[in-house]
Formats: sequence, structure tokens, C-alpha cells
Amino acid sequence: MSIQIHQKYYPFLIIALGIIFFFPFLGNVHLFDWDEINFAESAREMILTGNYSKVQIDYKPFWEKPPLFFWMQAGAMQIFGINEFSARFSNALVGCLTLWVLYYIGKSIKNANFGLIWALIYLGAFTPHLYFKSGIIDPTFNLFIFLGIYFTFKAQTQARYMLVSGIFIGLSILTKGPVGGLIWGLAVVSYWIFYNKFTKIFTFKQLFIFSVACIAIASLWFANELIHNGFWFFKEFLQYQVRLFSTPDAGHGQPFYYHFVVVLLGCFPMSVFAIPALIAKQDKFGNWMKVTFWVVMILFSIVTTKIVHYSSMAYFPVSFLAASFLYDWLTQKRKWNKWLSIGLLSIGIALSIILIAVPYVGMHADTLIPLIKDPFAVKNLSAKVNWNGFEILIGITYLLVLLILVFTLARSESTQKKWLFITGLTLSTALCLFSFGAVVVPKIERYTQGAAIDFYQSKSGQDVYVGVLGFKSYAHLFYFQKKPNSAPASTSNMTQDEFGQWLLNGKVDKPVFFVTRIDRYDEYRNHPNLEFIEEKNGFVFLKRRNL
Repeated sequence: MSIQIHQKYYPFLIIALGIIFFFPFLGNVHLFDWDEINFAESAREMILTGNYSKVQIDYKPFWEKPPLFFWMQAGAMQIFGINEFSARFSNALVGCLTLWVLYYIGKSIKNANFGLIWALIYLGAFTPHLYFKSGIIDPTFNLFIFLGIYFTFKAQTQARYMLVSGIFIGLSILTKGPVGGLIWGLAVVSYWIFYNKFTKIFTFKQLFIFSVACIAIASLWFANELIHNGFWFFKEFLQYQVRLFSTPDAGHGQPFYYHFVVVLLGCFPMSVFAIPALIAKQDKFGNWMKVTFWVVMILFSIVTTKIVHYSSMAYFPVSFLAASFLYDWLTQKRKWNKWLSIGLLSIGIALSIILIAVPYVGMHADTLIPLIKDPFAVKNLSAKVNWNGFEILIGITYLLVLLILVFTLARSESTQKKWLFITGLTLSTALCLFSFGAVVVPKIERYTQGAAIDFYQSKSGQDVYVGVLGFKSYAHLFYFQKKPNSAPASTSNMTQDEFGQWLLNGKVDKPVFFVTRIDRYDEYRNHPNLEFIEEKNGFVFLKRRNL
């Protein structure tokens, strides 16, 4: 591919690939609890209340995240309507921008071919690809941090870039909070220790300019909150950040090595190529990427709350290291070895088996249900989902392509065949993920939350209350389309838990409906205020008895 296409067309090719792979079917499946719906609901509430300075959830202050990403989502919702496509649009756009950024940075530090490889390897990796089709904060947050670190690297030789670095780190803080500044700071200190050997990297003036730019950007919202709402918000915000770092949140405690496994498997195939580059000598920017990788992995391994996307900032250094190896292999500077083949085949076969197994389980749910002990999972699998049979071919085809590429092209000495291997592996992975997301993921969603979402949507527009019992969810807010000021003024100062208790036991002014899970239903089965409506696919639907 590279040989047949002139380098001047590379940027257009990269943007075209981003548009083709990231935008179609964005609204093809409901948003997933928790994070996707949580963030989309905050953006929706901004629009309905007209209050864009205060982040809310259920029309109450939400101090876990700053507002920049919600502003982006709200902007898309103003254009395309309040729906799944709008909630995910920003990340698809960021995905195209990320590929373009990787190409141009790669071109500037090496050449156009390296930039193309870098963009392709990022496009064709599992979790990086999928995150650009989601409605979570991290793809946007990570891009800002990466650009902040890149311009810090540039500032070592051209001081003016420290201002640009400060702007991007300020934007990362405005997106997800102080962890953006923490990652940058740890990366700089680590580079200073391990690669600069405690000698000066930046002048006081450069650090001052960075700090002013960073604080100025972050203050666009933080200062406004402090002025208008006082210090209580910051107290709650900082307490949440500390709690996230020090205690397992929402059952997300995992072993120390969790993120290393997540990145190795989730970033396939680029993670396999990154390993030899990680232990090899790198140029100056490569050292910045190695430092960033270890900072992210160690930091979020120490943090007690461990969620898959917390280590997603590592995707940038992993992709750079992978591109470095592939470029050196392409230009005869590095040799292929059997461990690369073993890594590609072992992880690739394992992931292919999962891609095959998911539709297989759906098509044979009745056979597998007796083997499952979890009552909620058993009921989930009882959902009526139409499988056509061809869904299983996605994983089978991907496996066959992987085997062909590894056994016929990986050890080739021909530059043309090496290009064919790189483009074949990355684009086949992207096409596999695109197909799986369009065809299989909507069917998975029908099992995991479809019945509940259908119920919430059936009540949308009615003058009723809808709540959940026994489990955490934001889906009822977004899909019921809860309106502001829909409850008596006397409830306005209640916490979410207190409001839930008021719905269950208080003197309500209109009908109330609840959703719980089959494995939580025993707690509410004999509640005097509740009557059973129906159970469907693991969810139990209840109604508050006559007022």
C-alpha cells in the first residue's frame, strides 16, 4: 500500500480511514452503563438546564469530573440531537484527529513512512480502536496529555513550545482533573532522573510559562466554580480524587499486575511489537515515550481503583514503540524473531477464540444456561436475540488472516511484503473490530441491559417517576429522559440516596416505577409499598402501590 500511494496522499488516507472506521454505526447500540451513560446524561442535563458551568447528574452536583468533555458532547447533541450518536461523536472526531496527529508527529521526528505506520498500528489495535467509538472521556483526555508531553519534548530545543505544552496539560486537567498534571509532572521528573541524570532540562522561565498557561486554561472553569460556588465543591472534588487513588471504588479492586495484562491483551497487536522496542535503546523522543509508559503503568497499578481505561494513556507510548520496531524491521535495522510470531499467534488466537465464542454462546444459550450458577446471567441469556449464524465468521476470518500473515509474510525480506504484512495486520484488525461492533455488540447489549432500557424508554414522556433499587445505574435518567424540576421543591436538597428512599417510602405525588435485578429482588419482594409488574431477562419491574 505504501509503495503504491504517494506520500503526499498519506494524510488524506489516514483521515479517510478514521472517518470510515469510527463514524458509521456510532448510534447503532444503546449507551452502556455506567460511564457512557453517566457522561451523556451530564451533557444532556447541561442542555436542559442551560447551566454549562456546573456538571450535574440527576440534576445534582457531580464533582467527579470537570466539564470539557461534557461541553463537547453537549455541542454534538445541539447539532445531532440527544442520542447515542451525539454522545460518541466527539470521540470519533478525536479518533480521526489522533491518527492525523500521530502521522504528523511521526513524520516530523522520522519520516512520512514512520508516521503512516504509527497511525495504522493505532487504528488497528483492539482497545484503542474501540475507545474511539465510545462515549467515555479517556480518548480526549489522553490526546491532550500526549500532546503536552510531545511539546515538552520539543521545548528542550525550542523554548517557545513550553507554552503550548502548558495549554494542552491545562486542557487535560479541564477534561478529567488533576491526574493530567500528575502524569505530566511524573514523566518530567522521571526523565530528569533517568535520562538527564539530574541535570537541568528546563529553565525557570520555561517552567513559569508552562505553569501560567496550564493554570490559565484550567481556571477557565475551576476559578469560575470557586468564585460562584465556594470551596465546598473543591473539597468534594479533591476528596473523590483521593478516594479513587486510595480505596477500591465500586468493586474495582484488582491485583497489582492488572494493567499490564490489560495493555498486553487489549492493545494487540501493537503490544507485541512494543516489547522488543521497550527494552531497546531509543532516541530522545523514544525515551520520553518509555518514561511515559512506565509512569502510567506504575501509577495506575498503585492506585487501588483499577478500571480498564485508567491505563489507556499508555496506548500512545506503546503505539510509538510498536511503530519504531516495525519501521526498523521494514528498513532492515531489526530482525524478526520467533518470539514475535509466538506472541502474535498466542494472543491473536486467544482473542479470535473470544470473538468466535461470544456469538457461539448466544446461538447456544439454552445449552449453556444449565452450566451457569449466576441467576442474573442465566436470566440475561434468556433474552430473545436473533442470531443469523454468520456472526461467528468474523472471528474465524480474522484468525485465518492472522495465520496467513504470520506464516507467509512475517519472515519475508521483501520490503513490499513487509508493507503488505503491516497494512494487512492493522487493517484486518480494524475491519474485524468494525464488523464485530456493528453486528455483534448490539446483540450483546440486548442481553446485558436491553430489557431495562426498553422499560425506561417506555416511560419516557409520562408524568411518573422512575428509579432503580439495589444496583447502581444512570440508564434510567438518560433513557427515561428525566426532566429538571420534576419533583417537589422539598426534595431539591436530598442526596440521591435520600431521594430514592423518598420514592420508595415517602409521600409521592405521582406514580413511581422501579427496576431491580433478579439477584437483588429478594430484598424488595415483600416490601409493603411495592407491587410486582414483570420480570424480563434478569430485570424485575416494580410499581409503587396506590398513593
